[in-house]
Amino acid sequence: MRSNAKMLPMTQRLFSDHLLLALNHDEQAMVHKVRTLCRDVIGPQAAAVAKQDVFAWETFRTLCREGVVATAFPREYGGTDARQVLRIRIIEELGRVCSTSASMITGTDLSARAVVAGASPALRAQLLPRLCTGEIQTAFALTESGAGSDVRSLSSVARREGDHYVLNGSKKFITRATTADWLMVIARLDQGEKFIGLLVPRDAPGVHISAEVGKLGWFGVPISSLTFSDVRIPVTHRLGEEGDGFSLAQDALLRARIGHAAMALGRAIGAVEIAAAYACERNTFGKPLSAQQGVQWMLADMVTQIEASRALLNMAAQKYDHGAADTATFASMAKLHATDLCMKVVTDALQLTGGRGYLQDFPLERFFRDAKLNQIGEGASEVHKTVIGRDLARRAAVAERNPCLREGPLTDY
Repeated sequence: MRSNAKMLPMTQRLFSDHLLLALNHDEQAMVHKVRTLCRDVIGPQAAAVAKQDVFAWETFRTLCREGVVATAFPREYGGTDARQVLRIRIIEELGRVCSTSASMITGTDLSARAVVAGASPALRAQLLPRLCTGEIQTAFALTESGAGSDVRSLSSVARREGDHYVLNGSKKFITRATTADWLMVIARLDQGEKFIGLLVPRDAPGVHISAEVGKLGWFGVPISSLTFSDVRIPVTHRLGEEGDGFSLAQDALLRARIGHAAMALGRAIGAVEIAAAYACERNTFGKPLSAQQGVQWMLADMVTQIEASRALLNMAAQKYDHGAADTATFASMAKLHATDLCMKVVTDALQLTGGRGYLQDFPLERFFRDAKLNQIGEGASEVHKTVIGRDLARRAAVAERNPCLREGPLTDY
């Protein structure tokens, strides 16, 4: 709900806080809390967290203890059921200093959303309070060697045998696989056209979790592969009805894509803050680097494009909160624009800081490595271009004609 109260006092920042005006008092207080947490704890620890690609337990426990993880869950189970317009602000704040912490929040949406939306009342009561506090974790198992964003190409199969499903198949690039207590698996139902969501205990017979796989960036949230060999799952562990697997996956991906956009913009904001501060301190040819017109133009382009992307993302979050029919398209636009922009901004910021930006001791080296995955995870940029273009072509065929056009076929011009 929109608040008529003035915005809570916030520390002066390089980027505008105008989007906080759409949040109520309690929501603004949460942003302030996360901002303080980033300043005092997460930011100072970010470089150490990124040294090794092992699960950052201390970061995770901090986010749980401070109630940040709980924003993804309903109030009746101990969460705060935060709106997306708040969550993008939280993720942006975290992404500004630490990709690991931001990805833990987007990953909570991805891994637990189907449990919130599709689990039975008994399962929700059993799992959601413990997920809120971080006592247990779930992992989202969708991607396969031949399928990811194209959910309809999944080859993992679950067949019904009495009061159980028998699951066979494999999954790749699964975040939290080695730390999750439950695996949220999307599979094809009986080799047909329907899909099913199943909640699988990690220690169920027939579940194999590979060793963690090394990657370029995003340290602190390692990935692994999964194999399922005749794994038996009770029907009571089905999420939603038979055939709901596709829609459950799409909703989880939708929220995660909005989260990826927020994380990317947070990182871009952090990169500009670092580069601008450096430009003010570094002298070249007798004056500060920030006094050079070329540098000013670089910074002007960065700030302007980031603010424009933030506005687009805020619109996508509002559409999600209101259940708008075109939310998926706007989420794709926000994710495409923000993640591609982040890669460019971080690259330019590193260029502006010169040799220092390339040092492992300087934050931009970490920002640079982390930026790439946002362009790939939860649908690569090219996938989202296809989603956006396909939707535009479909709507253009039936949309109101531009009044500048005369009657009749356009081919008659």
